[in-house]
Amino acid sequence: MTDIAWIDLALASARPKALGALLRYFRNLDTAEEAFQEACLRAIRTWPEKGPPRDPTAWLIFVGRNSGIDAVRKRAKIQALPDEDVISDTEDAESDIVERLDDSNYRDDILRLLFICCHPDLPATQQIALALRIVSGLSVPQIARAFLVSESAMEQRITRAKARVAKAGVPFETPSPGERAERLSIVSTMIYLIFNEGYSQADPRHEAAAFSDEAIRLARLMLHIFPSDPELMGLLALMLLQISRRPARFNAGDEIVLLEDQDRSLWNQPFTNEALALLDKALRHRQPAPYQIQAAIAAVHSRAKRAEDTDWVEIDLLYRALEHLQPSPVITLNRAVVVSKLQGAQDALDLIDPLGEKLGGYFYYHGLRGGLLKQLGLTSQAREAFDRAIALAHSAAEAAHIRRQIDKMQEEVTQPIAK
Repeated sequence: MTDIAWIDLALASARPKALGALLRYFRNLDTAEEAFQEACLRAIRTWPEKGPPRDPTAWLIFVGRNSGIDAVRKRAKIQALPDEDVISDTEDAESDIVERLDDSNYRDDILRLLFICCHPDLPATQQIALALRIVSGLSVPQIARAFLVSESAMEQRITRAKARVAKAGVPFETPSPGERAERLSIVSTMIYLIFNEGYSQADPRHEAAAFSDEAIRLARLMLHIFPSDPELMGLLALMLLQISRRPARFNAGDEIVLLEDQDRSLWNQPFTNEALALLDKALRHRQPAPYQIQAAIAAVHSRAKRAEDTDWVEIDLLYRALEHLQPSPVITLNRAVVVSKLQGAQDALDLIDPLGEKLGGYFYYHGLRGGLLKQLGLTSQAREAFDRAIALAHSAAEAAHIRRQIDKMQEEVTQPIAK
């Protein structure tokens, strides 16, 4: 119970709740983070000898609060601290914290902590880096390796993000129901950004590949504290359905395997079952929203035993509903794949051609366009689109996948001559 592995797990699990509570108390991200780190150091020193506390989170908040107060006093920057009798009363402070954790503000503490990390003033890369550092507790070297930048550059990026958040000012009062829903939506978007940052990696050994698992952990945490929110259920279901395909997304040579060509027996069935149960529960609320619809689309694929069994009509209806709720050229691009299955390549091409101005710098736009042109026998135009896709590829695996399409196209062109 007291070995270092258990302590590491306990500290990681307690981090969002404890750090969120310390942030509410000190109203300063750096002070809260330093207080939590000091509490963790004390836990590592004392828990193996004295045994774990009955509530590790409450213990960390209590110890972190006191160490933070001491640090503030030493810096002679005390601001709006509680009265001395409150600070000094340690008779049953841990029990008091446990009670307050059980029935008051900790949900808003965690929501506020995540909301700070995805402040709209921050670009997406800084939001992800800050959340991984503050909420997940990943080290700067880990995050730097994932983003392929130096440790000093990542340290500066996180420092700048903290400074911008501090300057912007985030209210610490308990949010109203409307404000809470808005924050929850923004936090969900940030969690999905973290997921996609990891899911897009071709190499499962890449540092960023683990981001997908961390995003799922954060979504589980949010659903635990907001258990009746159907869109959180949809978000978690969507990520579980996508990650369930991970074992089949690349072959032994690390080459991309398209969904229709994947060995579906490799899909993670427990993840799929959990996701489908979550989605069914979410849909019973009858409050359709984007993540639920995206999860429903993924579920149609997951329920098909073979690619040819896919219910493309159902997927088309779902994409139309998604376009209505959240109009986006990327959603239209995805629906074009469905249109190609139901109506043919020309109708799909007609649908995406108007998107060229908005999606001109998007790898998947040119990849899909090249594939549709190839189906129509327009070889030279397809080659031009494929070349553009290669130039925009995010990874060697994506570029290699497009090159294989070009090679197959060339083989098909030269086959009649060979005869």
